[in-house]
Amino acid sequence: MAYVITQRCCNDASCVSECPVDCIRPTPDQPDFATTEMLYIDPDTCIDCGACVDACPVEAIFSEDDLSASLARFRDINASYFERHPLESNFDPIKTPARPPKDLGTLRVAIVGAGPAACYAADELLRRCDVEVEMIDRLPTPWGLVRAGVAPDHPGTKTVSKLFESAFRRETLQYYLNVEVGTHISHEELLEHHHAVIYAVGASSDRKMGVPGEDLPGSHSATEFVAWYNGHPDYADRTFDLSGERAVIVGNGNVALDVARVLTVDPDDLAKTDIADHALDALRGSNIREVVVLGRRGPLQAAYTSPEFLALVHLKGVDVIVDEADLALDHASQELLDDPMVEPSLKLKYTLAEEYAGGRRDPANKRIVFRYLASPTAVHGTDKVESLEFVHNELFKDEGQLVARATDRTETLETGLVLRSIGYKGEAVADLPFDERRGVVPNEHGRVIAADGAPVNGVYVSGWIKRGPRGVIGSNRIDSEETVEQLIGDFTSGKLVAPQKDRAALKALIGERQQDLVDRDGWKAIDAAEKTAGKAAGRPRVKLTTREDLLKAARG
Repeated sequence: MAYVITQRCCNDASCVSECPVDCIRPTPDQPDFATTEMLYIDPDTCIDCGACVDACPVEAIFSEDDLSASLARFRDINASYFERHPLESNFDPIKTPARPPKDLGTLRVAIVGAGPAACYAADELLRRCDVEVEMIDRLPTPWGLVRAGVAPDHPGTKTVSKLFESAFRRETLQYYLNVEVGTHISHEELLEHHHAVIYAVGASSDRKMGVPGEDLPGSHSATEFVAWYNGHPDYADRTFDLSGERAVIVGNGNVALDVARVLTVDPDDLAKTDIADHALDALRGSNIREVVVLGRRGPLQAAYTSPEFLALVHLKGVDVIVDEADLALDHASQELLDDPMVEPSLKLKYTLAEEYAGGRRDPANKRIVFRYLASPTAVHGTDKVESLEFVHNELFKDEGQLVARATDRTETLETGLVLRSIGYKGEAVADLPFDERRGVVPNEHGRVIAADGAPVNGVYVSGWIKRGPRGVIGSNRIDSEETVEQLIGDFTSGKLVAPQKDRAALKALIGERQQDLVDRDGWKAIDAAEKTAGKAAGRPRVKLTTREDLLKAARG
């Protein structure tokens, strides 16, 4: 019997170092770790010890004998990875990172942001040295996209927050929630109170389609829609027109699949999750019967991961539709698919698309329709969205890459709701250099770099603002470890300037400027209030979705 990694894998790699026989791949030091959809366990080497299960922060690992029907296929998915990558172990004993000498005293670090990248950085600092960490976020709640981005029907993914809660119990980490850098405290003041500042602020903006009519009412970013149904206080008052029978999502990454599921699954199933009440009420009154998901390239190049694509087959009352004509491959794609060394995950994407093309068609069911090789050209309507026009693409090779280009064939879909899901984009951080084209703060391994190429002393970045909006929640762990390694190295070598003011002075300064500060006790009160309301309703929690309600709960 072996253990199996399944759909909700977060790529955190905590399991890798815990495996006594080194049978989990890829490892963080391997080139394909950065692009892998998930991690895999070699069934022929696994000794059934369960160490990886205990280490997994999102409960993604199961004994093969305990796999549910919806996860059974992952037994073969894990095994097929090792057919392509036979296990060769060059396992070395894990080296304990060096700790700074005790005579350097306590390292003080401010972390701006409270999402996964910020939390992994804080966790690494707490493990590595004698440190005091202040975590600062403009929202009254922590966890970032774990709370406001993960789909409500993926509760297992959200369990990573339990890891952070456990690590942050000590007073060495303090919360400064509902505090905005640039409003309540400046970048310079943070440096006055700390040796270093790590910015882990994510990528809060989104990319535009750049087509006429994009700003009509009824055309939104998927980012807004996700934040709305997850109860983000900045988006709780948004409204979305769900009166039509069709919605169109432009883009086919995992976020697009999340949105398609939320729009089509039975609201009674969503009522068992932590979805925001206002979203649940709206979805109960929704008329949407079909969601069309447009991708600009072919089924082999789709942006979604194969585990998320596979999960759609288990949706009750929802048919997944792929037109067989869309499965015709260009010569280069066919060559790739026929290559015996092709990555199993890529082949699985195409196999699943074939299965959906020949799958169920029940007129009573709702539908998620995948259209490939399609790019929007215009959103039409007088006072609101009435239709979306798109062009059919073809693929051609450009410097070794398959690129989509428009043909002369166009098509129009009637719809009252268009959601663009074509990528997040970082926004400039006050007083820091910024790369507008890439949407990141320029850096080398996490050290912020000025225009002249020199490091900005004491200033670091982690997460999407560091590397761009790619990877999943667990990808931030390795990323944050890299940043913290640079920071601790600079501290040990004496490069960081000692803070002029202490922790008490910081607390007094922020308390004076932001009387609605939410600290650890305030967050605990919010958390308890939501869970208590959830228990009464048979749900994980009932989210408070306005700042007023959140602050009221924080005050007890």
